[in-house]
Amino acid sequence: MKFSRTSPSTGPGAAEVTGFYDDDSGSIQYLVADPATSKAAVIDVVLGFSPQSAATDTQNVDTILRHADAAGYQIEWILDTHPHADHLMASHELKRRLNKPNAIGSKITEIAELWRDYYHMPDAFDPASDFDHLFDDGDTFTIGDLPVRVMLSPGHTLGSISYVVGSDAAFVHDSFMQPDVGTARADFPGGTAAELYQSLQEILALPDATRLFVGHDYGTDYRPQPTWESSVAEQRRHNAHIGSGVSLDRFVDLREARDKTLSLPDRMLHVLQLNLRAGRLPDAEEDGHAYLKIPLNRF
Repeated sequence: MKFSRTSPSTGPGAAEVTGFYDDDSGSIQYLVADPATSKAAVIDVVLGFSPQSAATDTQNVDTILRHADAAGYQIEWILDTHPHADHLMASHELKRRLNKPNAIGSKITEIAELWRDYYHMPDAFDPASDFDHLFDDGDTFTIGDLPVRVMLSPGHTLGSISYVVGSDAAFVHDSFMQPDVGTARADFPGGTAAELYQSLQEILALPDATRLFVGHDYGTDYRPQPTWESSVAEQRRHNAHIGSGVSLDRFVDLREARDKTLSLPDRMLHVLQLNLRAGRLPDAEEDGHAYLKIPLNRF
């Protein structure tokens, strides 16, 4: 199942947002446009990856670029919110095709240091060479005439960032899920439930009408169709984990208990060593093929 849904601009200074669902990973990829200038950005686009065959594909990239072309949008930025553990990022492929800058949060350098040890690759990963911009908390830039503010939102990873775009849109990655699901896990290396709680509170401090766009949804027994848009007000009142003023201690207990029941994403050990390179595949070896390195018995 691959489908898209558009959240129209709510008025001057507000973005039009189209989300594209990737069924294989339950990820939502975003095309964010300024209707006044037809300038746009993409956020968290997925490069197809099969853990069974270790084969990649560009179906999502092709679909999103066709949509942008048909709408007359010019993509100015290639953005990611964090080095994803569940899917292969398309940042490098998009940069190769579009010749536009790619970006992620600056704390990816600390995440890379953690994973050099897990992969026993002491000289691997130089994010500053694979990303054109490493954003710090509070950095600003524009998509057309729309201002964008970067918020450091750690917890899921130590370097996750959110993008607050225009008057009323925020892309909050793997922090919030939809209100009926709750929040994202916080047990990956460098993540903590306490930091996630603080990040969620900062997002909830945005204006009530802010549209929140999440990184994942899988549907539920009562809501089979995936969705990805909510509002600050809806999350504050109804979020299954943090709504109605849940305390830090209660949230940490709930989140940590839940995380202990979760298995690792099936792509995690494959894709992290690529996502720390913006999704750039390793150089081919003498036989013309590229190879991954997978740690055994580390998790």
